[in-house]
Amino acid sequence: MAPPIVKRYLIAFDKYKWIGLASFGLVVAGSTLVAVQPDPPTSYLASAALAYTRPPVSFSATGTQIQQQGQELSQEILLSDQIIESVATKVRVKPKTIGENLALTVPKAAKEGEAAAPAIIEIKYKDSDPKRAQEIVLALMQAMVKLSGDINTGRLKAIIAKINERVPRAKVELQAAEQKLERYDRLQRPAILAAENGSLLNAVTISQGQQRQIQLTLSGIDAQLASLQNKLGLTVNQAYVSSALSADPILANLRLQIYQTESQIELLRKDLRPEHPTMIQLRRQKETSEKLLQQRATEVVGGGGTAAPLTASSGAIRSNSNLDPARQQLANQLVGLQTQRDTLQKQLADEIKQEARLRQEYSLIPNKQLERSRLEQEILLKKAVYDQMQIKLADARTAEAETVTSLSIAKPPVVISDQKPPKSVPITLGVGAILGLLVGGGVVFLLGAMEGTFKTQEDIRDNLKQREVALLGELPLMPVDDLTKEAVPTILSADSPYLEYYEKFRSNLRRIGGKNLKVVLITSTSSSEGKTVSAYNLGIASARAGKRTLIIETDLRSHSRCQSLNVTLDPDATLEPLRYYGSLSECIYLVPDVENLYIVPSPGPVRQSAAILESSEMRKLMEDARQRYDLVILDTSTLSLSNDPLLIQPYSDGMVLVARPNYTQENMLGEAVDQLVESELGLLGTVINGADIIVSMPEPIVPRVYPPEEREVSVG
Repeated sequence: MAPPIVKRYLIAFDKYKWIGLASFGLVVAGSTLVAVQPDPPTSYLASAALAYTRPPVSFSATGTQIQQQGQELSQEILLSDQIIESVATKVRVKPKTIGENLALTVPKAAKEGEAAAPAIIEIKYKDSDPKRAQEIVLALMQAMVKLSGDINTGRLKAIIAKINERVPRAKVELQAAEQKLERYDRLQRPAILAAENGSLLNAVTISQGQQRQIQLTLSGIDAQLASLQNKLGLTVNQAYVSSALSADPILANLRLQIYQTESQIELLRKDLRPEHPTMIQLRRQKETSEKLLQQRATEVVGGGGTAAPLTASSGAIRSNSNLDPARQQLANQLVGLQTQRDTLQKQLADEIKQEARLRQEYSLIPNKQLERSRLEQEILLKKAVYDQMQIKLADARTAEAETVTSLSIAKPPVVISDQKPPKSVPITLGVGAILGLLVGGGVVFLLGAMEGTFKTQEDIRDNLKQREVALLGELPLMPVDDLTKEAVPTILSADSPYLEYYEKFRSNLRRIGGKNLKVVLITSTSSSEGKTVSAYNLGIASARAGKRTLIIETDLRSHSRCQSLNVTLDPDATLEPLRYYGSLSECIYLVPDVENLYIVPSPGPVRQSAAILESSEMRKLMEDARQRYDLVILDTSTLSLSNDPLLIQPYSDGMVLVARPNYTQENMLGEAVDQLVESELGLLGTVINGADIIVSMPEPIVPRVYPPEEREVSVG
């Protein structure tokens, strides 16, 4: 058997042989043209050299830096169109001619750990006239030396201009930062200083002491108020009313009048009837006096009764206004103490607010200090930038006197004759033929490698081994009896020589999946890799082994291939897919040529395949199939086409990837395997379809007759 690399090359050669032959012909034709060309005339080579130089005196860092940059001139700069055109004008030669015959060698930068190469720039020019060659090389050297000086001077001027451009802005930013700190100190610096010297904490302590003093005073006043209220039998408001009423002379006079009227009524009540005019007049006088008494009491208390509650009855007013001087003094003292207590309560509330404000201000001191530190740091940064600009500007102005050209003529032009020996036509043609073979073969191999597909099953096997993915089987390419495009090669015949490969695939799947493996999902990374072929024939091999097997085509984006199993799908099934899957008697078909094999053909293509795969009808079908069959095979769509395999995957116990030489992309297979393994989606392994395996026709085999208990035939 040929090595894998030879197989890959033969496959690529079979596909790209005409391109390889064309490449071989072009190389041979080119070598033939070279062989028949006459020998060129004698030419002269003028060579010279430029060396990097340093200024005699260097006081500035900028000048030293510019000189170092001047020693890094590239070939593109030294051979710019400007230099070639100026030299061409001077020597009266076309610029294109100079560019074609000129060779320039610039020293490469030494790598770390290697010795530095000589700082020499070699210039070579070929011409048929030795004098003109020498003149052109000399003119080129002079133009390069001048260009080096101009570049160094331009760099220095650019540095000075850039610094002068940025200095005013840096100065403005520094001044703005200083003004910001000044404004902040004007507002917040007193509070920060008060916190730093302890005066803020002292103010909090003083406020707390004043609060305690006021609370002690309030306790004493409360005790006095309670004592006076017990002695008088009056509240503060009642004492205020009684004191005010007792001190008014008009109320005292009205009270006397009422008393006198009542005395007369008592004296005349024994001799006169109540209806007597005198008695009626006395009662009216009493009512008038009581009314006046109430009006006067309202005037004395004031505020419409809002200052203190006033009893409406005249008897209560007479009682409240009849305080002797001693009790009146006690009532006034009670009212005064209440006023003092209210004043102290207000002072205590103010002190509590003052303490809370001081504490709040003290709690903000760290933030204020941090903000001030940030503003100070900003000023320092701005000042450092501004100072660096000033230092750099001074250094650049010092470098103006040091900046010179970085190149000098190390070796003047020397002209030598450049004669070549005559070429051999047979040798040239032979070399051309060998190069043609190498180029043609390399083109074929390169085109085959650029496809990015696995060429042989060995390549797929090695790739899976690196990713530690199990190889479940290698399946040979099967012929198709039906030449239509939709035909799928199947092993319907029990004597098919291909059955043993799928039986090996089935046994490996059972061995890796275990006894609990009942639902297997088969997919691939792209189309034409043989996932449907593998699913159909795996189902046939399982049914041949006496297992009740069901194939479910879950690729709803494509037409069903059930015709390859001699099953005809009902045309009405594609009209209502959900109803189709909801009726098990309608969607499950018995494969006529294989015992124990059933299939659920796809009603596709449908638009909303994801909705059908996630429907309750599909879930019910999967649950019923898991209970009724020994093995359920899900033939789904490819991973690159849609996410349908991932939607149907939860119903399965494991997943199998199908790969095929010349069809499977290396990067797509690697990404799919990595994603399935990392996501723990139950990747059981991979099968290689269309492997390069020679299948020989076996001897006739007597069919095995299964016992009745193993032949469980169901109609779905």
